[in-house]
Amino acid sequence: MYDNIICAIDGSELGTKALRYALGLAAKTGGKITAITVTDTSVIGSSGPELMMVDTGSILADLDKAKAEAARNILAEADQVAKAAGGAIVGIHITNSTAAEGILHAAKESGADLIVMGSHGRRGLGRLLLGSQAAEVLSHASIPVLIVK
Repeated sequence: MYDNIICAIDGSELGTKALRYALGLAAKTGGKITAITVTDTSVIGSSGPELMMVDTGSILADLDKAKAEAARNILAEADQVAKAAGGAIVGIHITNSTAAEGILHAAKESGADLIVMGSHGRRGLGRLLLGSQAAEVLSHASIPVLIVK
């Protein structure tokens, strides 16, 4: 039924819960799981009328390095969750994208037949309703989406 599952993870408790649901489904259907984590583009902004001259190249490189390290940690933790559940995942870090765009792109590129994700991620601020990235995926996905809360 679900042979190729994309599971969005972000290091949050809800992301881990979504991964556990995906692992349970894959165990029952014999499907494979691709766990993805997405990081936004690094941007530096300045407000006000002041003109500032700053070499942002090294700052942006440091930000990208920190995001890559965080993504490696998130994927390594997901791999441990999968192994503890008797399953396996393929982990992918998608850079320079919003979460929704990265999830939808990964699903299309991999030929996924199901997307599993939390109702809101780290940016959710304790929302009671569907988070903005989950809502975006839900409204634009061409395949079923399982929202875990």
